[in-house]
Amino acid sequence: MKSMTGFGKTVLELPDKKITFEIKSLNSKQFDLNTRIPGAIKEKEMDIRSLVSSELERGKIDLSIFMEKTSESSNYSFNKDLAKTYYKELLSVAEEIDQKNFNAYLPLIVNLPDVMKPEINSIDPNEWTEIKKAILESINLLNEFRKQEGNSLEKIIKKQIHNILDLLDEVPQFEKKRINTIRERINKNLVGFANDKNIDQNRLEQEIIYYLEKIDVTEEKVRLKKHCEYFLETIEEERSVGKKLNFISQEIGREINTLGSKANDVDIQKIVVQMKDELEKIKEQLFNIL
Repeated sequence: MKSMTGFGKTVLELPDKKITFEIKSLNSKQFDLNTRIPGAIKEKEMDIRSLVSSELERGKIDLSIFMEKTSESSNYSFNKDLAKTYYKELLSVAEEIDQKNFNAYLPLIVNLPDVMKPEINSIDPNEWTEIKKAILESINLLNEFRKQEGNSLEKIIKKQIHNILDLLDEVPQFEKKRINTIRERINKNLVGFANDKNIDQNRLEQEIIYYLEKIDVTEEKVRLKKHCEYFLETIEEERSVGKKLNFISQEIGREINTLGSKANDVDIQKIVVQMKDELEKIKEQLFNIL
């Protein structure tokens, strides 16, 4: 089992540049990829998207790539328009705070974002090969993170399913009392009908049989147990099971609800409430399962 939450980071050192790759994922019903790619490799964006989508099945994925020159011969571009804009803003702030003696704006402006930027040329084929390897390494780290968190979630969810099964085992101890209560209620009502000549005895017997079948919870108990066992079997599968487990949890919920509606007993109703609480916890965890 894998979680949909994960993070991976790789740093690639090339002769004249350093490239940092960061990839993170959160839960999502579909595959949703957002990228932040420097201009030097922007032309490879579709290849990068294809690579990531082939390795990661589902989730909200954010991939950020940061590139910086490391050689001393790096060329820099100076964004004059942006520098002028910064100057005007700084001058305006200085006037507002009555800062009259400060005039060393240029050293400050040079260090502001995007004023001085290294010029990075397009990557060559050999560099692109290394970049793909680094992206795959980041993805592998993310998947390892997903597996570790998935293992933790698996233990929690299994415990909650077993809690439902344990609660189901408590139901039979209250059924005998429940049946006796229903029998007494029927007998009491039958006394009133016994001497009524207008009562259709055959119809009365049919109604009693129908009522007894309607409140019988044997099938619900069997189906609920089967669904829980199927859930535990499915969680052990190697492939992504998040959606399948969600469908099974819906079936478990239906049986619990039906058991509650047919129980007609306060003790069994308490057990049903506890089952619903455990199931809600499971559903919350399943939102983050791949």
